Amino acid sequence: MNKPLLAASVFNAAPILLSGVYTLLAVGILRDGAPPISVLIASAVLGCALVALSVIDLRTMRLPDALTLPLIAAGPLLAFALDWGSPLWHAGSAAAGFLALFALARGYRALRGRAGLGLGDAKLFAAAGAWLGLEALPSVLLWATGMALLSVLLMLILKKPLDGSSRIAFGPFLSLGFWLVWLYGPIS
Repeated sequence: MNKPLLAASVFNAAPILLSGVYTLLAVGILRDGAPPISVLIASAVLGCALVALSVIDLRTMRLPDALTLPLIAAGPLLAFALDWGSPLWHAGSAAAGFLALFALARGYRALRGRAGLGLGDAKLFAAAGAWLGLEALPSVLLWATGMALLSVLLMLILKKPLDGSSRIAFGPFLSLGFWLVWLYGPIS
């Protein structure tokens, strides 16, 4: 199989591959007993949204507001409905997450004269804050950046063309970090 055809096959299989990875990661928490149905439903909605966002970002380098904004709104609503703490705390955590990546994106643009991080990434990080709370955001970012760096290392090992202007979708890495912290909690 030639390289472009193999790359297209993997690219088209991304939704199935990502869904499988997310499901396998979730199976680990079931060994301790099933969580309440409300948490399972929230997890299913979150997992589907994160897979969809990852696939869209891989294909278009964009994270659509139609998915990120409802995720942001759902965090404080879930906190209220499931008594997971103050909805205001979750809303504030969303704002802090957005502002952190927004500031990073603006700083990068000021230094390099070009975009390095999109506002969709900031909105996805805001959603992580809305669902998980402020204390979980460093873990989400640690997972995301660690996985992104491993991906870059793999690209270099496989001799993929990569330079300072190469574009890499960060949404899939943020999504995976979000999912891992949702399932297993922050790194302590």
